[in-house]
This record gives sequence, structure tokens and C-alpha cells, in this order.
Amino acid sequence: MIVVQDPSELPADFGDTIVAIGKFDGVHAGHRTIIDHVLLDAVEADARTVAVTFDRNPLATIAPEHCPEQVVGVEQKIDLLAATGLDAALVLRFDKELASVPAEEFVTHYLVEGLHAKRILVGEDFRFGRGGKGNPELLREMGEKYGFTVAVMADVSSGRDHEPGRRVSSTWIRELLAAGDVERAAKILGHAHAVRGEVVKGLQRGRELGFPTANLSRDLSGFVPADGVYAGWVAVVPPDGEIATGAQFPAAISVGTNPTFDDVPERVVEAHVLGRNDLDLYGRTVDVYFSYRIRGMVAFDGLEPLIAQMKDDVETAWTLLRSRPRAIRGLMA
Repeated sequence: MIVVQDPSELPADFGDTIVAIGKFDGVHAGHRTIIDHVLLDAVEADARTVAVTFDRNPLATIAPEHCPEQVVGVEQKIDLLAATGLDAALVLRFDKELASVPAEEFVTHYLVEGLHAKRILVGEDFRFGRGGKGNPELLREMGEKYGFTVAVMADVSSGRDHEPGRRVSSTWIRELLAAGDVERAAKILGHAHAVRGEVVKGLQRGRELGFPTANLSRDLSGFVPADGVYAGWVAVVPPDGEIATGAQFPAAISVGTNPTFDDVPERVVEAHVLGRNDLDLYGRTVDVYFSYRIRGMVAFDGLEPLIAQMKDDVETAWTLLRSRPRAIRGLMA
């Protein structure tokens, strides 16, 4: 997938396009429904496929006090979009300058002149342009003038296995992750949720206790689930240097402030790679995938019960990941 920040960066012969526009935070089931229609429409129209999205939630610029935490970072979002089979992603920097662009100008500059759009797909609540004055009706009116059609996709609602009738949304996913329910979040996302960050040195306490961990930097991207212990995966993000591209390792993952020792002031994500004490991941960027929650975070009365619990956590993680394997990296969870 080609990733550009302006349509002028696309190849001169890129051609006509079928376009989906949205925040695509998490690239969840609702987003994929729109993208699936884009891919099918492109076959019939013999056109290229493009997702138009933003480098941040527009609210971060327009009304930061109301901006929710992102489910995924922009690089994670790009990887997830690429996994859908789209030809390109136009990732616009949503700063004050872009926020001030009138809706009509946004359409002519980016969609008509830039992408040569022949069909545009958006969600029911799609708004764009200065003051959010652009909407699907305006798109349709401009489509009649500039030769593109518009499809407004209905919301995707949950099935009987989740909460019947609830709209699939990034808000719901954040609620589930905040409660530690990573399995249900994965069903809505269509892939195991992950955070991404650089592996940095921590207090080395896990190594001293016999369970070395890869600690993620505090400026990681992605929504961090509730405090607790999880079973999941660690995947090295290319470029990977000495470790093969796409290297993935089963892991027991801890999220929290280490209440037993009470000397970690901020929440930390750390992953103990199962069965491997020889990996040097320092300085690497990794994705940590959360597949199952094992337990909540508790304080232990001394080292012996802590170590006993850690051993049990590792065994539980092994059992879960062996008996119920899940695909990761943008695929079905």
C-alpha cells in the first residue's frame, strides 16, 4: 500500500479511484465493512482504492478537551489499513490549517483534482470541512457537478454474541479495553488489540526474579488495557535488524504500577517472552498484542507468593496460547 500525505505524491498514472473517508481508529468491523465495499466497487469500476484518513483525531486540534484517547497510533492504523488490500492511504495532517479549509475546497482539492475520485464511501455521521459544515448531502450535490457518486454506509451493529443492537464504534472498544475485556474487543476489531513502543530498560526486577521482561517506553502508541496480567504476543516491527522480519513470540504481559513494590509511579507495559531468555530486544520497536486476560493486578505480601503467582501466570499463558491460538498483526483474532 502506498502511503502519502498529499495526493501530489501519488504516481502520475495512478488513475481513477474509489475512496473511503474516515478516522479509521482501530480499523474495526464497521470500518472494514466500508473498505470491503470500496474493494468490490473498484473491481467493477477498474479503479484504484484509497483510504483518506488523518494523523490524529480531528478533535485533538478542534476541541482537545473533548478528544478521546486513540485506540491505535497512526503507524498502527496504516499497518491495519494495508492489511485490508487497499492500494493507497492518504494520511492528512489535521492541523489548524486543514481544519480551516471549507468543505467545498476539501472536495475539489483532495477528492476531485487530487484523487480523481469516481465513488466516495462514508459513514452516516461523516462531517468535514471548516466548522464541520460538510456532510453526505453536500458530497452528493458536488458529485453531480464533478462526476462522482456517493455511498453512505449504515452503521454496523453487534450480533447476538456481544450486545445486541449496539453500534460498533471506537468508543465501545475503548470501554472494553478499559475493563480489560480484550477478547470481546478483538471480536469487534477483527484482530487482537496491540500497543506499539520501543523496548527500554526498566528496573530489571523481572530478570532478578527469573522472569525477564521487555519494558515498553511510556510514550507508546495505542490504548493500554486495564491493569492486570494477559497472555498475548510480542511482534518485532520492521526494520528488524538481526531478528527476522515478522518475528512473533508468545508472551505473558503485565500492565500496571507493580503494587507489590510500590515504586513504579506510572503504568508500565512489560512482556515476558515465554521460553526465551536469550532475546535482546532493547531499542527495538515492538507490537504487544493482548489476546486473553489472566487476572487483575494485586499486591503480594512478599517475594515468595509473587514468584509463585508469576510461575502460575506463565503456565496459564502457555496453556491459553497453545490451546486457543489466535492470528495477529491485523488479521482475525
